[in-house]
Amino acid sequence: MTDVIAERTAVRVWHGLTQVPDGFGPSMVTIGNFDGVHLGHQTVLRRLAADAKVAGQAAVAITFTPHPLHVHRPHDAPPLVTGDTDRLELLAATGLDAVLLVDYTLDFAAQSPEEFVRTYLVDALHATTVVVGRDTRFGRGNSGDLTTLVGLGERFGFAVRVVEDIADSGDDARRRWSSTWLRELLAAGDVVTAARVLGRPHRIRGMVVLGDARGRRLGYPTANLEPETAGMVPADGVYAGWLRRTRTADGTPVLDQAEPSSAMPAAVSIGTNPTFDGQARRVEAYVLGRDDLELYGEEVVVELLVRLRPMVRFESVDELLAQIAVDVAQAREVLDRADRR
Repeated sequence: MTDVIAERTAVRVWHGLTQVPDGFGPSMVTIGNFDGVHLGHQTVLRRLAADAKVAGQAAVAITFTPHPLHVHRPHDAPPLVTGDTDRLELLAATGLDAVLLVDYTLDFAAQSPEEFVRTYLVDALHATTVVVGRDTRFGRGNSGDLTTLVGLGERFGFAVRVVEDIADSGDDARRRWSSTWLRELLAAGDVVTAARVLGRPHRIRGMVVLGDARGRRLGYPTANLEPETAGMVPADGVYAGWLRRTRTADGTPVLDQAEPSSAMPAAVSIGTNPTFDGQARRVEAYVLGRDDLELYGEEVVVELLVRLRPMVRFESVDELLAQIAVDVAQAREVLDRADRR
């Protein structure tokens, strides 16, 4: 995926310090998990990229994989809004010159604040400015904070710029844009508000696997995504959305997942198929009016625009079929009005 991002944008993606070129810099750097790459993230990153361009420097984001909480608290870590592929693609779209993707391990986390700053910000990236939030924490046991960073900046010769929280200006009392808020919205199935926070529809990415073929027998063949999807799966229900192939029929990568022509209108079912006493939770997408698609083994992206209804159990297959017809009609109506971008 790194090569695809590089082909579509000028951004460089480095998987670890060894890929950072010798003598790189000077640069302006920001640090974060950037889960979701929501509008708050985008505002900071685009401002960084613009300022770096004016200064004749490189704009760099340092981010981590896996999310630190998945290393320190794996049993109660939150689901991730975006997987690495989408996160890197979305970071690249903000105008950055480079992204340094750090493999987050317990050994990495054991560095002192000074070791991290010297190794990554000073020696590797030759940072002149470091942009962070007021609540930034880094280094062993999160012992480094904003005061620590400012002191190290004075010592090593870089400035620290503090970014204040960026809030929503809609109907949520100017709530702070955050990945935590996004997870709450998705857990409630509110993909409409989530799209407002993200600046785009929420994405789920995964490989299409064989299912029960029940949808095909009912006249609505679906693409069943693998259980280990990238991107948080929202609340059970039926959604209107888009299905996008990540490669063309001849195997060429689709370089821009926002390209309107790559979007196929779909009704998306998320849940356990309670009418058939299903147990496993699934994401299934029916591309409206299409029974000729062969997607098994392909990676696809599903974007969710509107939740049409919750998942319910029907007393008969005939009742289910009648409701599916309504769902498809509603999805078509929603998507006919929507912007495919």
